[in-house]
Amino acid sequence: MGEKATIAIQDTYDEKYSWCYGCGRLNEQGLQIKTRWEGEKTKTTYLPRPEHMAIPGFVYGGLIASIIDCHGTASAAMALHRKNGFEPGEGPEPPRFVTASLNIDYVKPTPQDVPLTLIGTIEEIHPKKWRVITELFAQDTRCARGEVIAAVMPKTFMKSEN
Repeated sequence: MGEKATIAIQDTYDEKYSWCYGCGRLNEQGLQIKTRWEGEKTKTTYLPRPEHMAIPGFVYGGLIASIIDCHGTASAAMALHRKNGFEPGEGPEPPRFVTASLNIDYVKPTPQDVPLTLIGTIEEIHPKKWRVITELFAQDTRCARGEVIAAVMPKTFMKSEN
């Protein structure tokens, strides 16, 4: 796919859409996750911070839900952008998605001090709705599985600028 395939979709979002706590590059207090293509799947790697602790040694489930959520909507944006003939960093601004549904299955306790890898599998279920199944791994152990139904962000979602 070449060099452009390494660009994270979040790095191509317009500034007005770059404030999300989970994936906004302009939110200095946020997680700033980055989602990239890995073949036909999507991948995010994230190292939990000390404040993401549930109990000593384990990650808080809310963090897991948050990164699965943002990975899912970013994956849907990448898939629709690719369907439209573009990779991250190419063509027009990529489409933006919002979460219509989020379901998480916590499979095993997630250790605190290791990078987490999220792998997304994407399925179009409607021209404006996509399903992303994300598996979250700590090293080789699958710790969580999430399903995000992502909907194309309506044009009316953001307030008009005056």
